Order: sequence, then structure tokens, then C-alpha cells
Amino acid sequence: MKLFALDMDGTTLSSKNEISPENIQAIKKAQSLGHKVMVLSGRAPESINKLLDKYDIHLPIGGSNGTAVFADGKLLELTSLTDSQDRIIAEEAEKEVVPFKIYTNKGIYFHSEWSVRLEKVLSSGAVPAEHYEDENYEKMIRIPNTSEEALIFDDIRTLLMDEELTIQKFFILVLDPIQRNRILTSMKSIEGVYVTTSSPFNIEIMNINGNKGNGLKVMAKYLNIPLEDTVAIGDQYNDIPMFKASGFSIAMGNAQEEIKRMSDYITLTNDENGVAHAIDYVLSSNYLTSVSNKIKDPIF
Repeated sequence: MKLFALDMDGTTLSSKNEISPENIQAIKKAQSLGHKVMVLSGRAPESINKLLDKYDIHLPIGGSNGTAVFADGKLLELTSLTDSQDRIIAEEAEKEVVPFKIYTNKGIYFHSEWSVRLEKVLSSGAVPAEHYEDENYEKMIRIPNTSEEALIFDDIRTLLMDEELTIQKFFILVLDPIQRNRILTSMKSIEGVYVTTSSPFNIEIMNINGNKGNGLKVMAKYLNIPLEDTVAIGDQYNDIPMFKASGFSIAMGNAQEEIKRMSDYITLTNDENGVAHAIDYVLSSNYLTSVSNKIKDPIF
């Protein structure tokens, strides 16, 4: 039995934010053969489940970069930042006057000045042209409209007054590359946090134990599947922990070059049903040979 861990954006989802029939068929084929398939994504659990429901796919999930792991309708593990870390991260983001949002056990809270701050950087002339062409751009700059009941906050201290609320992830939108490098440096200096990215213009901060690698370990333990029998499929830097934790790692054809270099195999792009190709490959006899020899040839 295998456990497949699928990233969502740039992996299972096409550039049009859709799950192809081919990918759906491959997922269901793996399930029919007795294998397990999970989603490990930077998206919030609510967002993941909404997408899966749209396609009538039922999978265990690891949301917010594996900090919130669910299976069989129950929470397996929730890895949160401390109040002290929350304050420091928020203070650093406020110093830079950047749009940011907070992933919590009660939903995603957007900073009240998200739109104002976004407009300011867009009019600054500091945003590289290639950012506008990135398939993640429109998704990442968007704030829910009022009809979607967006959760808004002004001050981190107000949120922390709610003793039942815990924060799993900070998402900072940084479209200015110079500012992004500066913020990355400051965030990485905070003790006990894990800092990663899932695009050229965002920064994500979690507890040091909150990452996709840990999410994969939690699910594998719950399903009683050895880590050597796990397969991770992804395309971005936030997928590195699950690549390191898995028995076999597969990079998308559209993945960052560094991700490709550290993978065991390279599949097709997310617009070429790369997840379906990857799953079919693992289910084939060729996979057994590649595992034993650690072949890293792409399938194209």
C-alpha cells in the first residue's frame, strides 16, 4: 500500500485552477487498488475541502502547509505558532506595511488594510512584469468579497484575546523583490519558526514543526503506512519538507529547478496532467526499478 501526498496549486490544479478528469481518474484508480491519497497544501483546510467537494473527491488532508491534518472527519494534529511568535511576526509585517493574512483554527483573517497596501505597491513601479504573468498571481492577491463573509482584523493583539483561537500560518504578500528579501531575512531570524515560499512573491511562516514533512508523517502513522511507502508530488519550496520525508519524491514539470534537482523523478506539468502521469508511473512496474536504482530520468 502506498500513500500519495499531492500538493494542490501548481500540481493537482492546472493553471486555470481546475482538477483535470485525467487527474481525478488517476486518484480514484489508486484508491480502487487499495492505496491512499491525501492533499498536502498551503491552502487552508476549508479551501481544500471546498475544491475537493466540487469534484466529488474524498481525501484526507493536510492544510496550511501540513499544520492542520485531518482524516476520517477528525483532526489528527494541529501545529500552531506561540503568542509570542505571532506578535513578533505581525510586528515585522507591520513595519514593512505589507498585505498579510493569518490562517487560524477559526478561518483566514485578512488585514484590514490588505487592499490599500496592495494598491500602493502595485502603483510603486517595483513589481516585476513576470509577477503579473504567474499563474498564482490572481489567486494570491485576491481578498474575499463581503458576500463571502471575509474575516478581517486590525491588530494581532485583538485576535490573541480569543483564547480558543490558534494561528497556524502567516501569509505575507510581497510583490517588491527587494522588500521580499529583506522580510525573508527578518522572519528567518525569529526563533522557533519555519519560513518558506510557494511563489516568487509570498512568504509563509509557521511553527518550526509545522511543515508538509510533518504532515506526511502524521498521516502515514495514522494510516499505518511506512514512510518508505509514501510518494510526495509537488512543485514549490514549501514542498521540500515532504520531499525529504517521503520514500519517493516527484517534481512537476513546471516545478522550480531546485525542486527538480532534489526529486527522485520528474513528471509532466500541471497543465499536462502531471499528477496522473506520476501516479500511473508509480503504479507501473517501471517504478520498482527506479526505486531500487534511484533513477532520476524525466518521463518526457
